[in-house]
Amino acid sequence: MKISQLFSAPNQLTLLRMVFVPFIIINLADQHYLWALSLFILAGLSDGLDGLLARALKQQTLLGQYLDPIADKLLLSTTFLVLSILHKIPWKFTVVVFSRDISILGVSAVLYAIAGLRDFRPSVFGKANTFSQLAAVVFVMLFEIDRSRWVYLIRWACLRATFTFTILSALHYIYLVGVRLRALHPHSASTSPPI
Repeated sequence: MKISQLFSAPNQLTLLRMVFVPFIIINLADQHYLWALSLFILAGLSDGLDGLLARALKQQTLLGQYLDPIADKLLLSTTFLVLSILHKIPWKFTVVVFSRDISILGVSAVLYAIAGLRDFRPSVFGKANTFSQLAAVVFVMLFEIDRSRWVYLIRWACLRATFTFTILSALHYIYLVGVRLRALHPHSASTSPPI
């Protein structure tokens, strides 16, 4: 992996997203929700921008494929955890989010080690899950700034959508793993031991 990949514009934006995380957490801990929300939205915008830049500048790199989901998980999982510690997000949502992410990370590591499998691109359920998590965090923080009923209702809907899409995307990931493993060993599934 070339070190020059680190200095491409999309990867620099991804690294910048990771730099935002401690400042978001500091502002949440100090109950400066407007600052935390502003930084979180900037970080979220950088997520979309780095992908667009990578395609427009033809700077899609192997490093970027690994860095981008790491930055996303660091941003979202850490923010979910801190908001639960501050009693702004019920723990059941954070536990589901963390359980899925840790399970996928563990399964991916094992599959890479035993079968060399990698390159699990995000599915439509995975993308919906990421979007619902981003929206949930935004509206949870916005509710601390503006206690309007419409903010409360969208916050409620986004948290439930996160719960649903987290489970659906985990099940879909398991299905994709099965498909990839069967593609690697097409005969093992069809052969059965003699009776």
